[in-house]
Amino acid sequence: MKKVILTLLTLIPIAVSARDYTSQRPAESKRLFRSDTVEAKIDEVTSQLKNRRLAWMFANCFPNTLDTTVHFGKDEDGAPRTFVYTGDIHAMWLRDSGAQVWPYVQLAGSDEHLREMLAGVINCQFTLIGIDPYGNAFNDGPTGTGWQTDRTRMNPNLHERKWEIDSNCYPIRLAYHYWKTTGDTSVFGDKWITAIKNILQTFREQQRKDDIGPYYFQRETMAQLDTKSNNGYGNPVRPVGLIASAFRPSDDATTFEFLVPSNFFAVTSLRKAAEILETVNHDRQLADECRSLADEVETALKEYATYEHPKYGTIYAFEVDGFGNRLLMDDANVPSLLAMAYLGDVEYSDPIYQNTRRFVWSEDNPYFFKGKAAEGIGGPHIGYDMIWPMSIMMKAFTSQDEKEIEWCIKTLMTTDAGTGFMHESFHKDDPDKFTREWFAWQNTLFGELIIKLIDEGHLDMLNRINIK
Repeated sequence: MKKVILTLLTLIPIAVSARDYTSQRPAESKRLFRSDTVEAKIDEVTSQLKNRRLAWMFANCFPNTLDTTVHFGKDEDGAPRTFVYTGDIHAMWLRDSGAQVWPYVQLAGSDEHLREMLAGVINCQFTLIGIDPYGNAFNDGPTGTGWQTDRTRMNPNLHERKWEIDSNCYPIRLAYHYWKTTGDTSVFGDKWITAIKNILQTFREQQRKDDIGPYYFQRETMAQLDTKSNNGYGNPVRPVGLIASAFRPSDDATTFEFLVPSNFFAVTSLRKAAEILETVNHDRQLADECRSLADEVETALKEYATYEHPKYGTIYAFEVDGFGNRLLMDDANVPSLLAMAYLGDVEYSDPIYQNTRRFVWSEDNPYFFKGKAAEGIGGPHIGYDMIWPMSIMMKAFTSQDEKEIEWCIKTLMTTDAGTGFMHESFHKDDPDKFTREWFAWQNTLFGELIIKLIDEGHLDMLNRINIK
C-alpha cells in the first residue's frame, strides 16, 4: 500500500523536450479511434491560430482522448459499446469518461462513425450504473483489478467504489447533450431506464431520511482522505433534503457529507433526465419523480448551502452537514464551486456565484496557491502548492473578461513543462514538477476551451499572444 501511494504522488521532473513543435500525438497506426470530422476541426483551428505554440498544443490535446483512451466495439447485443480509459489508469471513471468525450459531441451531427462511438460511451455508462450506482470507476469486464480489498460491497467489475454524486450526473449530462445535438434516441432503452431508476434510488438513500443508507467505505491506507470515518459511513448529517456524497470529484473523502457543487449538479441532471423520460420514453411518472427530487434538493440548497462571509458577502459553502457546520474552500476538480457556471448549474450572473468566484480565487480559499510560475486552485488530493490546470481552465470558461481569459491561456501555455500537454497538477513555482504525464480529461478540456473561445469571438485575443 505504501509503495502505491508514493508512486501516485511522486512529482515527475521532465526536461523541456518538445519546443520544436513536433506533433506529440501517437503515430496514426497507433491511434485508437479516428474521426475525419475531428481531424478537420483540428486543421480548421490550427490554421486560424497564428501562435505556433498554441496551435501545437491544441493539436496535441484536443484529440488525446480519441488517440489514446477510446476502446470502441460492440456489446453482446450488437449495440455500440465504448470503454474509455482515464489515461494512465486503465479503468473507466464515469465522471472522467463523460467529460473526456463531451467536446466531440458538437461535431457528431455530421459524422456517423463519431456518433456511434459516443453512443457506445453512453451505453457503456448506463450498463455500469446498472451494475452498481455507487461505483465511481469500473474495469473492462469482471477482471477483479483495482481496489478489491476495500471494505465495501466490491465486485470484480468495479475498479473502485467511492460514492460520488457526480458519477451519476455526468452520464446524464452527456446523454442529454448527445440527444439534443444528434437527435438520436437509441441510447434511451432498457439500460437507460435501469440506470435512472438506480440513480433515483441511490440519491434517495443518500438523503439519509430514514437511516444512514446501505453504503459504507473503508480502506487500509496512509492517506486520510482515502477512507471514511464512523465505520465507513462518514460524519453525521441532519436529513434536510440534500444528498450525501461520500467522496468528492477528486476521489477524496468529504468532510461534511453534503457536497454543495455536486448537489447543484444533481438538480440540473435530474431535470435533464425528466425531459428525456417525458419526451423520449413517455414515462410521465418517472419524469415527475426526477423533477420532485430536483425541486426538493434545490429548496434545501437555498436554505443550507450559503454562508454570510464577512469579506465577500453571501457565498456558497463547499460542504455542509445540515447542522450548521460549513467547509469554506474549493477543490479544482469538477464539479467545483468555480465550475458551477461552466456546468450550467447556476447562472454566471448569479450574485452569490460571483461572490463565491471571488472567494475561491483568493488566498482566503485554503487550496488557492500563488507562486513564481502561476496561481490557481489545487486540493488535498495532491497537496500543498500544486495547482491544477483544470482550475485555470474553469476560470477562463466562467469569465467574461477578455484580459482575464488571456491571462489564463498564457498561463496554461507556460506551465506545460514543454510537453504540449496538460497535466493533473504542477508546482506553483516550477511547472517542470508535475503529476500524471497522461491525463486525457485535462487535455481534451483544453481543446474544448480553445474552440469555445474562437466560437465566441476571441480569436484576435488568442492571436495577440506572443509566447513561444
